[in-house]
Amino acid sequence: MPLTDTAIRNAKPGPKPRRLADGGGLTLSIRPNGTKAWRFRFRFRGKEQQLSAGIYPDVSLQQARQLRDEYRRLIATGVNPSDKRKAGRAVTVDSTSVSFETVACEWFAKERPNWSEKYARNVSTRLERYVFPTLGERSIADVGAPNLLAMLDLIQKRGTYDTAQRVQRYSSQILDYAIVRGHITHNPAPPVKAALTKPKPKHFAAVTDPKDIGKLLSMLHAYEESLVVMSALRLAPLVFVRPGELRKAKWADMKLDAAEPQWEYLVTKTQTDHIVPLSEQAVAIL
Repeated sequence: MPLTDTAIRNAKPGPKPRRLADGGGLTLSIRPNGTKAWRFRFRFRGKEQQLSAGIYPDVSLQQARQLRDEYRRLIATGVNPSDKRKAGRAVTVDSTSVSFETVACEWFAKERPNWSEKYARNVSTRLERYVFPTLGERSIADVGAPNLLAMLDLIQKRGTYDTAQRVQRYSSQILDYAIVRGHITHNPAPPVKAALTKPKPKHFAAVTDPKDIGKLLSMLHAYEESLVVMSALRLAPLVFVRPGELRKAKWADMKLDAAEPQWEYLVTKTQTDHIVPLSEQAVAIL
């Protein structure tokens, strides 16, 4: 159902960012601090992208719809609205007035083609949840190390230290991109990394005794419920790949009839080709 000005004015913030959809890719992101930001989400050449469309009520519902319609016309003619906006901004926009969120969205759109769907979704979620509510509307030129550390401290107080480190890395990459775009001349993010809490590593006990390894393998082979799970459990010790790679294995990648049977696939994490020799036992399971 399309949005109305009344519905937007009455929409209350919650503990987490939430979105109201107007249709055609236009959404209103309501942040915990009460900020209501327009977003235009679209697909261009098979890749999902998004653009910031301003803050309500500075940008009215009617103006946001007009902007959405213009973006959709560009897409229909084969033009990426993100590229079009960048080209215009390079000439007309005062760098000091560009918000952190605007630059972050440009950076995300630029990097998105190099990422998997899952990784892109994780980056987008963390920016929406942790970065934009505190730094989104701040001028990119005014973001300093104290601002970044204050934002990251909020994450660390939740005990999610790994997330804080990831968000620091995203922020640093965004600020590097801002330097290239001419918005700033210095990246204040790298020194902040040293100020983050370094959690004590938690080591998971590994089975190293040969007798215990034998017991573990016996337990794996004793499972006889689901054929798929049973096969995966028995294959895992024979191929030594990430569980996710084994779970997503394709028959087309298995060369079982070759002189030297092997499994060829593209590693998701590194985007590199990988070859796994298959023993007689692995071939028998398959």
